[in-house]
Amino acid sequence: MERPGQIETTQPVNTTNDSLITDLIPVDENTESLAYQISVAVILSVITFATTLSNAFVIATISQSKKLQTPANFLIASLAVTDLLVSILVMPICVLYTVIHTWTLGQVVCDIWLSSDITCCTASILHLCVIALDRYWAITDAVEYAKKRTPGRAAGMVATAWVIAISISLPPLFWRQVKAEELTSCSVNTDHIFYTIYSTFGAFYIPTLLLIVLYGRIYVEARKRILKQSPKKVGKRLTSAHLVTNSTGSTGSPRCVRHDVPSSETGSSTSENQVKVTVSDALLEKKRISAARERKATKTLGIILGAYIVCWLPFFIYTLVVGTCDTCLNPELFDFFTWLGYLNSLINPIIYTMSNDDFKKAFHKLLRFRCCGL
Repeated sequence: MERPGQIETTQPVNTTNDSLITDLIPVDENTESLAYQISVAVILSVITFATTLSNAFVIATISQSKKLQTPANFLIASLAVTDLLVSILVMPICVLYTVIHTWTLGQVVCDIWLSSDITCCTASILHLCVIALDRYWAITDAVEYAKKRTPGRAAGMVATAWVIAISISLPPLFWRQVKAEELTSCSVNTDHIFYTIYSTFGAFYIPTLLLIVLYGRIYVEARKRILKQSPKKVGKRLTSAHLVTNSTGSTGSPRCVRHDVPSSETGSSTSENQVKVTVSDALLEKKRISAARERKATKTLGIILGAYIVCWLPFFIYTLVVGTCDTCLNPELFDFFTWLGYLNSLINPIIYTMSNDDFKKAFHKLLRFRCCGL
């Protein structure tokens, strides 16, 4: 085997031995590369399967429980459908493309995949805005909005989100050209900087600003309502009396008595004539429960916003940077940010269902039913 710069000789060369020696190192490198690709493929496939399963369970839970079939939960079900489409139409192909870094499925599949990616991911983000808007109206105008909160209105909000998402995904189809040579890569053309700005602001930056404003207002309004529940009038104290006996031969049963006592009296536990009296303030108990609900709601809002921003902010910042700097593109970093964004479709059903007690009960009931059915 002649190599560049090698001096020619008349001596016979053992090409077999040379080939074996020179091929040893590439084989080791290829083995390590193959092991890395397999591990990446397994991890991404698990994420894809978990996303499909979790969103499918949310849809099944709402469809099987009459109690959960409300306009508000209809929006959550629509979000689950959108994230399910991400896990079915987008993520499996992206697993293949991320592992081999070469597009082998042709131009048509590339166009369909890119359009599905932009449309479904944007629709998922816009669904978060729709849900936040619904909650904002429900808490700031509870009486009037209860009359307007119908399935038809929820369907209109969902349709609006999909129309905006489609309008963001369509423009690249008009300037994408079919290449005569074999296609080896599939990505959105970043040469059109105006489209990059339009798509990133329409799909992320404007919805994120809207989410922050809406959830901020929701928190403020919820806090105001709780503060209004502070006891300003004479409240009722609940007194429970339990008969206590020291006789070894008797088994006296407790008797409970309820008295209304002015709130100016201090609550205490006393023992008189073997009767244990416990006094508690109903209004203070109610305020404690309301405060606990406020903390839970605040925690849920923080988790929703935090997970969404952590998952999608790096991707959209990097997309803007790459749109203005071609040499800044790092394929591995771009793949990582892309999958971080896809991870939000797995987190959404967990957050929106696990923070709702009715969802958890219906989910456990459905799970027991499925397991027993098997």
